[in-house]
Amino acid sequence: MWFKNLRLYRLTAPFTLPAEDLEDRLAQQTFRPCAKMEFASYGWVPPLGRSTSALCHAVNGRLLVCARKEEKIMPATLITELLADKVAEIQEQQMRNVVRREREALRDEIVDQLLPQALTRSKLTYAYVSPRDGWLVVDTASLAAAEALLGLLRQSLGSLAVVPPVVKEAPASVFTGWLKEAMPAELTLGSECELHDPGEEGGVVRCRRQDLFADEIQAHLAAGKQVVRLAITWRERLSLILGDDLSVKRLRFEDVVQEQRDNVEGDDEAAQFDADFALMTLELTDFLPQLMGLFGGEDAAAYQASAEAA
Repeated sequence: MWFKNLRLYRLTAPFTLPAEDLEDRLAQQTFRPCAKMEFASYGWVPPLGRSTSALCHAVNGRLLVCARKEEKIMPATLITELLADKVAEIQEQQMRNVVRREREALRDEIVDQLLPQALTRSKLTYAYVSPRDGWLVVDTASLAAAEALLGLLRQSLGSLAVVPPVVKEAPASVFTGWLKEAMPAELTLGSECELHDPGEEGGVVRCRRQDLFADEIQAHLAAGKQVVRLAITWRERLSLILGDDLSVKRLRFEDVVQEQRDNVEGDDEAAQFDADFALMTLELTDFLPQLMGLFGGEDAAAYQASAEAA
């Protein structure tokens, strides 16, 4: 159980629900396959897989959950082709044009005909709540997928007091300062970054496998571009792509962490899952506060205002 991407959310109120009670709440929104005339279905599934039944898995006080989304595959090109055939048939047989409203009705009819036979695809999204540290962490690169999981969790719980992390210093400005001056001692610079011109129609420069301290990059910075995404390694333990929204992509646990894993292998698949999850969350528990500290720390006043507004 190793997360590959992180969408971070800060709990703005204590999360006091025991694992047993959380299980009961999640059971009200369990996943079911799409019905014949449904485009999509979304609900909770056991994070340990189909051979288990628990919807909430607790390890060292962290609560792991998993949401499954299933959706019908409706190729737009197929619908367009069938609609064109239907319109051509009407024009030939009835000798008239098909107006826009009728086209839309025909399209809806085609979709209704295809929907019951459509293939489906599904995707799992994992997340864990760490009540003692005040974090909710979602394993996805997609903001939409993270927000969908939060929405489902709110439906299950009735409410959920979380917000994206708010730091005192703008990450893009901090990133840019690192490349202009020097990296913090605990970070090693990677070979990938993305720079944006802050103007309304500003350019975008994406760099891969390059020396980011090179003159070419420095020229872009001197022209006013800001770094909005940056590859870094933290203490030779985690490597990642960090965005200016504090999202983490392509998270990798380095050899020193994997060596620890080899020393704590479980006796069976379930025990190994727990060992991996415990090690991963321990690393992230150390990393996240230091990550926030790189940007001047978190803005407690902003969290307070959010909690009062809720």
